[in-house]
Amino acid sequence: MDSVPSPEYSPMIRDLPANLRPRERLRYAGENALSTAELLAVILRVGNRGESAIRMAERLLSEFNGIAGLAQADFDELCSSPGLGEAKVAQIKSSLELGRRLLASSPAERPQIRTPGDVANLVMLEMSLLEQEHLRTLLLDTKNHVLRIADVYAGSLNAAMVRIGEVFRTAIRANAAAIIVVHNHPSGDPTPSAEDVRVTEMLVEAGKLLDIGVLDHVIIGRNRYVSLKERKLGFGA
Repeated sequence: MDSVPSPEYSPMIRDLPANLRPRERLRYAGENALSTAELLAVILRVGNRGESAIRMAERLLSEFNGIAGLAQADFDELCSSPGLGEAKVAQIKSSLELGRRLLASSPAERPQIRTPGDVANLVMLEMSLLEQEHLRTLLLDTKNHVLRIADVYAGSLNAAMVRIGEVFRTAIRANAAAIIVVHNHPSGDPTPSAEDVRVTEMLVEAGKLLDIGVLDHVIIGRNRYVSLKERKLGFGA
């Protein structure tokens, strides 16, 4: 006689110790300490029958292939997932839209770039979904606040095709002190190619001539990114 498997134990958030609950952890450790599933659980607030908010968040991230997939799914598609009603879907969609609108904030609230992770946080949600390669520049002031993000080029990143003057034209008009170059790999693998490194070398040299610093070149994949500056690729010794 086949044994009947025991139901998987999934404690509700209220049953967890206080220091393991997402909202409490966010308060004392900060939002950066939470996983994507925990952040999504905070948005969901409560789970489904027999499923905690954290377990539901983990299931949704798996079902839709990460946060980028959630952003890409339409309202009705999300509503069709077990436990997601219109209220929860509205919460998810509203939170993602707030992230997209960050750059529309007043100048005093514009994000400041300190690390490659800051760059990825700004652009990954959208750029990881693009089906074609796009090259963009983050235009920065003297304190590395983002003035704007300029869409420069669409197509395979090739040194023979990318016009270096086009990359810097918007930066010159905006009187930007520096730029960060970012482009996506639609394959999802952000590993730099030899051509990526070559384009970076050309941009860095042009920036020196124009007195506009090229601080980094960040490649966006699916939930991953690579900083060429960190890897010392295209930026010299």
